[in-house]
Amino acid sequence: MKAAFMQTRRALVGVSLKVYMDLHQTRDWMQSLAARWNKEPATELDVFVIPTFVSLHDTRAALEGTGIALGAQNVFWEDRGPYTGEVSAPILAQAGCRFVEIGHAERRSIFGETDEIVARKVAACVRAGMVPVLCIGEVDRGDTESAVTQCMHQFRAAMAGLPDTTEVIVAWEPVWAIGQAESASAAYIRDVGGALQAALRDWTGTRMIYGGSAGPGLLTEVGDVVDGLFLGRFAHDIDNLFRVIDEARAKPALREA
Repeated sequence: MKAAFMQTRRALVGVSLKVYMDLHQTRDWMQSLAARWNKEPATELDVFVIPTFVSLHDTRAALEGTGIALGAQNVFWEDRGPYTGEVSAPILAQAGCRFVEIGHAERRSIFGETDEIVARKVAACVRAGMVPVLCIGEVDRGDTESAVTQCMHQFRAAMAGLPDTTEVIVAWEPVWAIGQAESASAAYIRDVGGALQAALRDWTGTRMIYGGSAGPGLLTEVGDVVDGLFLGRFAHDIDNLFRVIDEARAKPALREA
């Protein structure tokens, strides 16, 4: 039993804006977030937001002093060189990023990212002192054992060669739930999420958040098996985001059984 796992794990709420908002909309959203946060700060949990690359500067400026962390939606696996159009981990770190989203199902299906590519990106992120938000998820809805097997295969492949104390946010997103009207059921999240937490027990630097059409109300039902939520379009409404933040404040802390 590793003592580090006995520590209370802080709740975590993340938001990825994908490419739904343009520059002006992103700036307005971030300014609204900062204004609301300054009125209702939630310093007892961690919050991060992930805009597009071209909005990183504006986002950093809008969130200055709030404690809300900045993240990027992608990263290249080499630190420098003749890689036209790519953005390296050292550049993202210089831009103020603390987190980097890696391995999302859309990157895998649309851009052909393999387990090997994901692993190289994770290593680059860690090398630059940032925290990977490693997306894993089962393709089809099946039983708990099948889901955990698929997810842990992705996790182990991505973390190959890294120590089990590496800080990483595991963003568990069942692929079949992404973009749907509702998330996976609370019962499913509790079954699979609980089994994943057990499988990740020896990785003492991990926190696990649930994504895949996550929204307000969900964390009150599954907050004892996940550390928080990874939000997409449901966070476009700042009121919805703060409902989730309030739920994260109230969630029970995860400790080793």
